[in-house]
Amino acid sequence: MSIYNSSLFESVLHGQPCQGWTNSTEGAMYHLGNTVLFLGYMGGSGPYGAMYIFGLMVPSFLCLVLWGILTVCGMDVFAWNVLLMLACLGQICHLVVRLLQDGLPSEELSALYAAVYQPLDVPVQVFKEITAACENKVLSLQPEETYAVEGKTPIDQLSFLLSGRIRVSLEGQFLHYIFPHQFLDSPEWESLRPTEDGNFQVTLTAETECRYISWRRRRLYLLLSKDRYITRLFSIMLGSDIADKLYSLNDKLFAKSGVRLDIRLPSLYHVLAPSTHSSDGGSASAPPRDVQTVVTVDPSHDGRRPHRNQAGPSTSNPSGRNRHTQSSDPEMPSGEDSTSLVLEDFADMTGSLMDYGSERDYLK
Repeated sequence: MSIYNSSLFESVLHGQPCQGWTNSTEGAMYHLGNTVLFLGYMGGSGPYGAMYIFGLMVPSFLCLVLWGILTVCGMDVFAWNVLLMLACLGQICHLVVRLLQDGLPSEELSALYAAVYQPLDVPVQVFKEITAACENKVLSLQPEETYAVEGKTPIDQLSFLLSGRIRVSLEGQFLHYIFPHQFLDSPEWESLRPTEDGNFQVTLTAETECRYISWRRRRLYLLLSKDRYITRLFSIMLGSDIADKLYSLNDKLFAKSGVRLDIRLPSLYHVLAPSTHSSDGGSASAPPRDVQTVVTVDPSHDGRRPHRNQAGPSTSNPSGRNRHTQSSDPEMPSGEDSTSLVLEDFADMTGSLMDYGSERDYLK
């Protein structure tokens, strides 16, 4: 064996190249097999790219098997190409099984996973458990079809919008929109305990054709009780969705004085007061637009009315005519005095900003 190996190495290293090339070809099967093999190696990456490569390598090695039987009549050529063809067939079967295991039942659910759950690094198997709880069904709403009616529709499910737009209203007054990849009824879901029942307090109407998935309440609670990871996932998604809805409502929340409230702290409201002009020609002037005004509560005040502390020079108005003029100005946005209402609600709460020396201490 050593003599044969040494002669092989010597023939490779010191052998003479071909003195002359033959003009004969190896036949059509040989060239067809190598052509298909060349095309197969042009495949891309990923499972579908691998499927393409192995799918073309199988007919390529099959052609070489036929070439070894019909033209060369060599057992070694035949055996090696059969072995390579069987290996490619095994890889194709393995890829098909993996794709069937990791695949999702519909394109809409696949798009939902890619857009929402995959950025959160949620495994595909966990997502399949979540969609199995809604029976992998995608429901639809036609334009102007109602999903829930205030005071009538029971809160017995949780839904997630895939496409379309839904209008939320209360007593005929528009509140906000629900856009794709948002929950339809996250506030209602969080407002009830598992053993409680209730009805919707708002009306949800589809403005366009909508597609959504829906979990029945009992079945979703059963899934959440079994898997803590899914419980934490839903808790994060529901909390983020409710926060988005609150901020969308905050954009529509104005006091009579025309200032915008900040709902991030329960007892401290930073507002940017717009420039206003007194119609009675009072001596007081409104704070400039770029001056930050802090509305706080004086605990010792009997009426618990808010007081403004402005970080800058101000002009006092003993007669109080300017404040009366601002509250009765017909050009200001109408509605409830949300500042005073919310401050009155939080004035007596323990742990509010009034119990701390500063906002920094409160945030700690």
